[in-house]
Amino acid sequence: MGRRRKKGRPVSGWLIVDKAYDFGSTEAVSKAKWLFQAQKAGHAGTLDPLATGVLPIAFGEATKTAAYVMDAEKHYRFTAKWGERRATDDAEGEVIATSDKRPSRNAIVSALESFVGEIEQVPPQFSAIKVGGERAYDIARDGEAVKLESRRVMIHDLRLIDMPSTDEAIFEAVTGKGAYVRALVRDLAQALGTEGYVSALRRLAVGPLRAEDGVTLEALEAMATPEERDAALLPIIDALTGLPQASIDGPQADRLRHGQAAIVTPAVAKGVRGERAGEVEAVLAVMHDEAVAICTLDGLKLKPTRVLNP
Repeated sequence: MGRRRKKGRPVSGWLIVDKAYDFGSTEAVSKAKWLFQAQKAGHAGTLDPLATGVLPIAFGEATKTAAYVMDAEKHYRFTAKWGERRATDDAEGEVIATSDKRPSRNAIVSALESFVGEIEQVPPQFSAIKVGGERAYDIARDGEAVKLESRRVMIHDLRLIDMPSTDEAIFEAVTGKGAYVRALVRDLAQALGTEGYVSALRRLAVGPLRAEDGVTLEALEAMATPEERDAALLPIIDALTGLPQASIDGPQADRLRHGQAAIVTPAVAKGVRGERAGEVEAVLAVMHDEAVAICTLDGLKLKPTRVLNP
């Protein structure tokens, strides 16, 4: 018997979905996969249902690079509502604590300094983190307390943008992998001697993928055919600008695509390595602006770890 033919179109590339409010990430991926009639799709980083903005969806060969996009910096704009703490740390949950205190602008600005850089953060009870094989949010929804360990996360930037009222403050933040905005607001509120939760959240960017370059699922639905929707796809290389790149030629590309190491010139290796010493774990091999493989660079050897088929 021959190999079973995969259902759908062999679509590859990245789609920047500007996710709507009250719509789940998994639901968005399923809808996008259906709209493109794609064989394979997945997202690079969950976005809460009540959040809007950038949800990167990978099709085909791009799914091999999703982990690298998930590791990229995230840019958020969000509103903190003072005076209440919610079970979910956002507007969806029930009120579990209240406070009459409202922080001043000066107090907020002073407190922000302690939340920039590498900080300790306990993830929200309602999060996708696995505890004993179960998602934390599933345990929490069953009414059980979830024990989550504090972990180190990076907050690259955090600034106060506006204060529409004494009850609200609008912020922007640039975070590293694994940081939760809901936990950030919870902890900031407590540092200010009050309670707080996220009442609005929009993800403005994931690495180089920006909301202003995104498309809504409604706009995609309005297009007549999957082929017409293909114009919204970005090349795989566009999502990987954070990786050092090594320019290669045709014979080198052939070797990498057959799982073999390719030798680069000292000049190319130096350009990739920069000030780094030793092995470079993630290098994007590129030929004529097309991503060929993600490799390690060991000396002058590019060793493929993720081969991207044309």
